[in-house]
Order: sequence, then structure tokens, then C-alpha cells
Amino acid sequence: MRVVTVVGARPQFIKAAMVSRALRSKPGMEEIIVHTGQHYDDNMSDVFFRDLDMPKPDYNLGVGSASHGAQTGRMLEGIERVLLETKPDCVVVYGDTNSTLAGALAAVKMQLRAAHVEAGLRSYNRRMPEEINRIVADHVSDVLFAPTQTAVDNLISEGIPTDRVFLCGDVMYDAVLHYAEVFEARSSLLRDLGVERKGFILATVHRAENTDDPPRLAAIIGGLREATTLWPVVFPIHPRTRASMRDHGLTTEEGNGLIITEPVGYGDMLVLEKNARLIATDSGGVQKEAFFFRVPCVTLRDETEWVELVREGWNHLVPPLSAHAVHHGIAMSLETHGDETDPYGEGDAAERIVRVLGEGPQTDAQLG
Repeated sequence: MRVVTVVGARPQFIKAAMVSRALRSKPGMEEIIVHTGQHYDDNMSDVFFRDLDMPKPDYNLGVGSASHGAQTGRMLEGIERVLLETKPDCVVVYGDTNSTLAGALAAVKMQLRAAHVEAGLRSYNRRMPEEINRIVADHVSDVLFAPTQTAVDNLISEGIPTDRVFLCGDVMYDAVLHYAEVFEARSSLLRDLGVERKGFILATVHRAENTDDPPRLAAIIGGLREATTLWPVVFPIHPRTRASMRDHGLTTEEGNGLIITEPVGYGDMLVLEKNARLIATDSGGVQKEAFFFRVPCVTLRDETEWVELVREGWNHLVPPLSAHAVHHGIAMSLETHGDETDPYGEGDAAERIVRVLGEGPQTDAQLG
């Protein structure tokens, strides 16, 4: 069986690494990796393949940055060309990026089986490009791998047939279990940054709703600077965030407890997450990784797809309406701990996914 895997952004590399490992261990399975080039510089792309010991992509479309329509269109054209050449049995897409949307559309338009990993997430905010991407991908895909029961319920409520939906757990949990100790043993990042274990706040910001909205971005940066009165703040800065800060006159200089770094690889990011006292982020993946390490999280958004984490007390929504609101949300969340819960499976999601891909839905319906 030939499977084409479509990836393009950091979280997808992590998820695909676990599924790829499982695919390549199964006799009769062949994988072809297509990198759209959505994340294209070394810090956001190549370093992840190296860190994850993941095979280099068989195809790199080199799409790069563009408007949503232009970027998705170029991806769709490039992926279609690869599918015509490779003639796969199945196309696997991940998450909620433009790469996800393009991969799913290219597959179904060629009447190929499309599988969506991390299906069923909903923020119910259609202003988010990610929300549109995930809804469309879910409704055109043939096989939907849901990470949680909430995601399953969302899909069923939207009328998707139950025989297309599989509760498999979260492949990012697989990845944390597989990689965390290995990376911590060989990382010198905490020493290099001059911070102690459980002695700093970790912050990440990359979503367009924050980076492209000057008042929200100013509130986040101001709030993080205020939070340095509590603990040092380590801020690996996304290229989009750095560019937007520069464009809107927000300084990217560190100092007074704010430690700004370039983006870090997956391994170093796990080390930062595991050892942070609190994480402030607008990333869906980082929210979950915070929970995996049982680190309190402040989500700098108006809503989150990972409602289980809010419900269980591990995640606190803090809309970045002012610097004071961001600082206050961080301060109030520092000492909180949520309930002991395990909504993301047992760390075997990739194996479950590959079993369904290889043997067909009728063999393992619902994977409960």
C-alpha cells in the first residue's frame, strides 16, 4: 500500500514523524512524504526533520509565504502533480493549516482516499483560517482520526457518518512519550539561556489573530514584559511575530528578564516546556504539550479547540485585550493545577492510525 503524507508546518512534522515511524515498520506499507514548504527556513522546517530522525521529504514544493488563496492554490497544484506521478492508495493530512486543506482537496478531486489526522477540533470561530481548513478537511475526507471523544462528538453532530470516524488518541502525546527524555539528556539550552528548571515562564506567539492585530500584539508583548517581575520570560520568537513587531514599532530587544531567542527545534522546545513554571501561548500544540508535562498554561486567545484542558483546569483562556489582562492572567495561573485526567489516549495513536489505514475501517470501527 502506498501512502502520500502531506506536511508543511512544525506541528505537522511532529505528528507525521510518529505515524511515519509506524508506517515504515509495517510490511507492505510505502510512504512518500510531500513537504509543501509552508514553513521553509531551517529553524522552522529542516531542523525538525533532523531532530525527529524523520526521512527527508521525497518532494518539497517550496511554496513559501503568500496570501491564503495564493498559497493554497500553489500547494493544490503541486500536490496534484505529485499524486499524478506517484499514484498512491491514500493521502494523509494533519491538523489545520493550508497544507492540510490543499492535501485533502487534491486527494478527493482525484478520487483518492483521504485521511485526516487530528480531525474534529472546533473553536467555533470562523474568523480563524485554521477553523475553515479543519472543517473543510473533515467534510471531504474519507477517514477521520479524532484525538479525543469531544472531537468525535463534534464530527457526529455535524452529520459525518460514524463509520468514517475513529477515536485514536493524540499522536503528539505519542511524540512526547517517545522523545522527551532523549532530548532533555542532550540539551544544553537551559544552561545556555541562564535559566533554572521551574524558574521561568515560556511564551510563544504566532497566530495571525494576534500577530496581525497591532493592539493585541502590543498587549501580549507588554504583558510578557510585565510578567518578568514574576519570573524571567523565555520567548522563542516566530519569524511572523518578529516581522510584525518590527512593522508596528514594537521592540524585539531582550532585557530586564525578557529572553528573546530564535525559534528552537522540537527537542529544545520540549525541554523548555517540561521545565517551565508556566507557558503562555496561542499555539494549539503547545497547549497540549504543556498538559502532557502538567505545566499550567495560559492561552492568549478568545477560545481554544482543546476544551478538555480548560474544563479540567489546566488551561486558562486569557484574551489579550491589554497588557494588564495578560499579566494578570499569567500571575493568577502560576500556582494553579488541574484535575488528573487523560483525554488523549495511551500513547499508541500512531499504531492505531496505521492499523486502520492498512486494514480498512471495517476491522477496527471506532477504536474506542
